[in-house]
Amino acid sequence: MRKLLSLALGMICSTAAMSAQTADELVGKNLEAKGGVDKIKAIKTLKYSGKFQQGSFTAQVSEEAKAPNNIREMFTVQGMTQIQAYDGKTGWQISPFQGRRDPEMLGEDDLRDIVEDADFYGPLVDYKEKGNALEYLGHDMVDGDDVYRLKVTLKNGDIVYYYLDPDTYIEIRTERQQFIRGAVKESQTDLGSYKQVNGVFFPFSIASGPKGRPEQKGTVTIEKMEANIDIPDSGFKMPAAPATPAAKPAGKPGVE
Repeated sequence: MRKLLSLALGMICSTAAMSAQTADELVGKNLEAKGGVDKIKAIKTLKYSGKFQQGSFTAQVSEEAKAPNNIREMFTVQGMTQIQAYDGKTGWQISPFQGRRDPEMLGEDDLRDIVEDADFYGPLVDYKEKGNALEYLGHDMVDGDDVYRLKVTLKNGDIVYYYLDPDTYIEIRTERQQFIRGAVKESQTDLGSYKQVNGVFFPFSIASGPKGRPEQKGTVTIEKMEANIDIPDSGFKMPAAPATPAAKPAGKPGVE
């Protein structure tokens, strides 16, 4: 019995090692296919602009990002711009569509989203150093096509599933599970139209929305993307709210 248990334990350990090795190999091929780690890390800033479309609704979108974890996202409709940003410590927003034009702190849900988005190189690059755990889940299907499936458990406990094209090893879909106040929030993103910027492939078509609700999915089509341009740190920091005008002293009785 003891020998059988030892043999079973050895097989389990061996399978886990093979799975980890396969996951590492797939991540290595993914990063190499995008341009290689050296070229990826040579990019320090990124700026893009494009169009968001969901049914008949359209808006202009733009984003500025800076390594390692600064981001500013903008969403413009009819001359009004929603801003959400993170400077590595503080997440904030300006929400003119909700009648609030002064900067305010982000709520828990939005803060969790933007902190994860702010990881400039993504959860696969230096995943061990970031405290992320990796697992290869075998083959899966996306729209009838065979893919490799990777599970990345982030340091904060959230999970990102990567669906890699078996020919290019680049992700064509990601799914995210976020655990907030005991509830699970699931989203799905389809990625396509990859183009090179400074020798690195980026998706120029990004369709995302709640998982299982395709009617709520919106698509961002990137029209212009630039890398390694000057982006001041001040753009990511929360601006001070305008000072409230001091109240005028009440006039003396009988005096105007």
